[in-house]
Amino acid sequence: MRVNYIPTAPAEEPSDIDLGPEDLEGGWLPYARRWLAAAVSAGVPEPNAIVLGTVDEHGHPATRTVLCKGIDAEGVTFFTNYGSDKARHLDAVPYASATFVWLPLHRQIGIRGPVVRVSAEETEAYWRTRPRGSQLGAWASQQSQPIASRADLDHALVEAGEKFGVDDDIPVPPFWGGFRISPDFVEFWQGRPNRMHNRVRTRLVDGRWHTQRLQP
Repeated sequence: MRVNYIPTAPAEEPSDIDLGPEDLEGGWLPYARRWLAAAVSAGVPEPNAIVLGTVDEHGHPATRTVLCKGIDAEGVTFFTNYGSDKARHLDAVPYASATFVWLPLHRQIGIRGPVVRVSAEETEAYWRTRPRGSQLGAWASQQSQPIASRADLDHALVEAGEKFGVDDDIPVPPFWGGFRISPDFVEFWQGRPNRMHNRVRTRLVDGRWHTQRLQP
């Protein structure tokens, strides 16, 4: 079983480093973690938020913001209702993009790659870290399905609370779990004056990462 969540105690990082291809010689992950830690340290709201891009079975794209709950050598992990629009898209076309955007720091990271569902054990481990209210909300909501009113939605949450009581452990819903994007493309963007930004892209080709600087 593997569990890897977002750090809350970041290391310091100078803010004036100019990013270059040489910074990714150790792979994309160390620098991604470094930038994420800097966003946490700087107090950026929801520093682990990602804009998730998917494509449905008709080739129509969709984006929405979700929270990254793990980042490691295997990729970027998030959790959702398996009946949601995003999950149905990923089941139809198991490839996605994820973009971290830290506007106050003038930085973003774009990631693309194939997607798989995480194991039931990993979902269970993360589920146990969620607040009880969030667990109840996952049971109450038929995500992406229509509902007549806000009152009906609130009533569903009350019913979930009555079902599981106040002390009993709440099990993972059978329709809920994680996805992992395994990157084959990662691009770091760093804002610089006069729109002469730093862009460094690394791509996985035949099992090896190839890194280059791009013009802004």
